[in-house]
Amino acid sequence: MSHDPEQIRSFVAIELPEGVRKGLARLRDELERDEHRFVKWVGPGGMHLTLKFLGNIPSKRVTEVTGAMEEATRGIYPFRLEISGLGAFPGLKQVRVFWVGIGGDVDKLSKLQQTIDAALAGLGFAREERPFVPHLTLARIRQGASPSERRSFGDLVDSTIFEEKYPVEVEAVNLMKSQLTPVGAVYTRLSVVRLRP
Repeated sequence: MSHDPEQIRSFVAIELPEGVRKGLARLRDELERDEHRFVKWVGPGGMHLTLKFLGNIPSKRVTEVTGAMEEATRGIYPFRLEISGLGAFPGLKQVRVFWVGIGGDVDKLSKLQQTIDAALAGLGFAREERPFVPHLTLARIRQGASPSERRSFGDLVDSTIFEEKYPVEVEAVNLMKSQLTPVGAVYTRLSVVRLRP
């Protein structure tokens, strides 16, 4: 990674309300086990609904990227999502990533993601090749975990009752900066683009 101070590791995301973060922190407390040391949890402060990861960009491009985001969000009105349901990629038998699902106006969310992707492709950022699957990553399983460890964590997730539905009012998209530090990533908002009713 370049240590040029002008380079910013950045992504476009929807921020989550405090209530969602607290609820997901409680879920983590419920699922965190000493014997599952191979599970690497995402801190509640690091939870965002990422729409587009940009990688390292020169700081002078922030204005240009924000302009493209403004262009992309024109005509997209505020909408509502709902955080609910647990799952894992590729599946509960061999967990690599543990996530919580997103419902509500997912069509609007997908449209927002596509228009942002297209607008940023116009600035030379590669388009997303993978289909957009709206989710919030709660934990990742470390590479060295054995198949039985992955399965045992999958069984735990499978037996967890998670019936809460947390509302998320989407009224803005943010350009975020991620600084990797020894204690984990620190996130800062670089710009905010409001969705206009």
